[in-house]
Amino acid sequence: MSHTPNELVEFFSADSLRRAEADNPHFSKLSEEYHALNREIHRGETDVEPMDDMRLEDLRKKRLALLDEMRSILAVRDG
Repeated sequence: MSHTPNELVEFFSADSLRRAEADNPHFSKLSEEYHALNREIHRGETDVEPMDDMRLEDLRKKRLALLDEMRSILAVRDG
């Protein structure tokens, strides 16, 4: 299996992710959405599932919004 870029462990520690997913159902849902969206983007970027540039840009913006929300949750939780 190939490496899928932009996995959450590239941005947050695995320990922080595990604790947040276990303690916060909303964070867990965001994490699942992020992973699904990230895989869809990767398929588009590698032409496994070709898509136009506008669609890909939309998906990237959604992924970034999820990442920002997750980062905010972790900052409050760990800060």
